[in-house]
Amino acid sequence: MKKIELKVNINCQKCSTEILKAVAKLRGINEVSVNGEKGILTVVGEVDPVLVTKKVRKTGKIAQIISVGAPKTSEEKKPEPTNPIPPCCTDCQFVAIGFEPYYANFCSIL
Repeated sequence: MKKIELKVNINCQKCSTEILKAVAKLRGINEVSVNGEKGILTVVGEVDPVLVTKKVRKTGKIAQIISVGAPKTSEEKKPEPTNPIPPCCTDCQFVAIGFEPYYANFCSIL
């Protein structure tokens, strides 16, 4: 069993949810958590770190492996106080852009 930590650009709750959905589809994962304030994705299980990084990058986020090692036991874990991240950001929103067709006076010679 391995504990994999990735540095990911997480700007809002929507970004966090997208990353969790993408990584949760992988086999061999026991636990997945996201710290939005620090921008860290933690995955515990029998899974390849490179495969996790590729899945995160497919969501359009930049991901870097911070560490790969043995998971800490439950005695060593300390609950961290979390500040809520915004529900959505400008990085993950799509903007619809419309254009007006170009109507010019065409000249046709018959």
